[in-house]
Amino acid sequence: MMNKHTVSLFLILAVVWLLNSGLYTPLLLTLGLVSIFFVIWLSVRMGIIDDESQPLHLSRKLPAYYLWLIKKIIQSNIDVVVLVWRGNDAISPCIATIPLEQTSEIGKVIYANSITLTPGTVAMNMEDNSVLIHSLTIRSMEELQQGEMAREVNRLEI
Repeated sequence: MMNKHTVSLFLILAVVWLLNSGLYTPLLLTLGLVSIFFVIWLSVRMGIIDDESQPLHLSRKLPAYYLWLIKKIIQSNIDVVVLVWRGNDAISPCIATIPLEQTSEIGKVIYANSITLTPGTVAMNMEDNSVLIHSLTIRSMEELQQGEMAREVNRLEI
C-alpha cells in the first residue's frame, strides 16, 4: 500500500532521522531504517496516513504563507511590547466570535492556530463555522474581523 502520502512520511522521517543522528555508521542507518518502517507500519495499521495527516497539496504555498505569518507575528510582538510599556490603560480586552470562511478542517485549524500564534490574540474555541477569539485590544479584533488572515489561509487552501 505505497501511495504518495506513505512515501512523503517515509522521506520526512528519514530526513529527521539523518539530521538528528549525525552519525552515519551502517548499524545506525540500519536501525534508523527499521524504526522508520516500524512507524510507517503502525501508521498504516492505525489508518492515519491520508491527505489530512500529510497535506501535500499545501506544500507549494506553505513557504509564502509562513513568511506572511512571521511578518504578522513580528508586528504583533512589537504591538504587545508597546502596550506593555504604555500600561494597563492601553489595553482594551475583548472577546468576539468570527465566522470561519475556510471550507476544509485543516484550513480551519491553520486559521485558528495562526490567530493563537499571533501575540495578543487567542483562538479560544472553534464550533460549527465560527471561532471564539480573545484579543488584548479592540484594534486587533477589528483587524481580524477585516479578514486579512482568513484570506491568506484561503489562498493557502486553493
